[in-house]
Amino acid sequence: MRDALWSVMSKGAQVMAPDALLPAAALLDLYGEDIRARAYVTQDPVLGEMMLRPDYTVPVVQAHMAGGVAPARYAYQGPVWRKQTAASGRAREYGQIGLEVFDGTNPAAANADVFDTIMRALDHAGVNGRAVITGDIALMRSAVASLQMSELRRGALMRHLWRPNRFNALLARFAGEADHPQGRDALSLEALDTQVADAGPAIGLRSPDTVIARVQRLVGDRDEVKVPRDQVTALRALQAMSTNLSEAADAALALVAPLPLLSPAIDSLRAWADAIASKGYDPAKIEFRGAYGLTSMEYYDGFVFGVSVQNQLVATGGRYDALTAALGGGSKMAAVGAVIRPDSLQAALS
Repeated sequence: MRDALWSVMSKGAQVMAPDALLPAAALLDLYGEDIRARAYVTQDPVLGEMMLRPDYTVPVVQAHMAGGVAPARYAYQGPVWRKQTAASGRAREYGQIGLEVFDGTNPAAANADVFDTIMRALDHAGVNGRAVITGDIALMRSAVASLQMSELRRGALMRHLWRPNRFNALLARFAGEADHPQGRDALSLEALDTQVADAGPAIGLRSPDTVIARVQRLVGDRDEVKVPRDQVTALRALQAMSTNLSEAADAALALVAPLPLLSPAIDSLRAWADAIASKGYDPAKIEFRGAYGLTSMEYYDGFVFGVSVQNQLVATGGRYDALTAALGGGSKMAAVGAVIRPDSLQAALS
């Protein structure tokens, strides 16, 4: 099965083989300290902090951005490692067969190309009974960008877009539906300098100026006006959207009045849905969810999809243009990729 999958995924692509041990700095810069909870970290006496490869996309993007030119197509296969909870039942080491495409000439066509490659690879391996779900992270990002709120609050929502429980808790607070964190109502800016000075000597790394600035931000957040009700309602409707790919753009269009920055993302959604249709797939038979893909690795920022067999997720993919800028020193390229997990596929078919 692996050979059948690989023969399709690697066709016309440059084969990449990133090291199993990667410098931790780039991954920490990208994901923050949260990555430590998901990746295996070790200390090298010469190279410093290293991580067992948690996925292939980051090292492939790094290698391409260091000197690659678009269009480019890369394929890879091998193991990745991620920590799992004892109760999850998930493997800590598992294989990936993947594809990354860098091509900004027609992003919608590139999305459809990667989608089609995954489907053809599964066909070539004789895999039937597939369930496909699509989504578009750009819709949610554009919806948050539309909200009438401070950049401080907007930044908090964007950071937690990938953590639905935290995101929804923040949204409820910003909408005035939930109380501020305990103790915040007691904060006051009156004679703040005096309060800090009277508190005694500074202990730890935070200076008095840092404490004052933090209190000022917290008070400003506490006193900010509520997000308009129509915007909150529209954002939740987008989160809950469940339709088919043929109707998704029109469903999102109904939310543009309260969320005006949705329009470009809707145009992009129409384009890649049409491109997938041009490959011979019926959009009316492909599921679309407004919040799909928001619990996976945090670099997707547009088109996303997942393929399940026997209710087991066996392939995922999506667009990650912003990641290329993060790893390319500000130089940005259009990029989309996908992976098949042959171990999960084999288990689903057993």
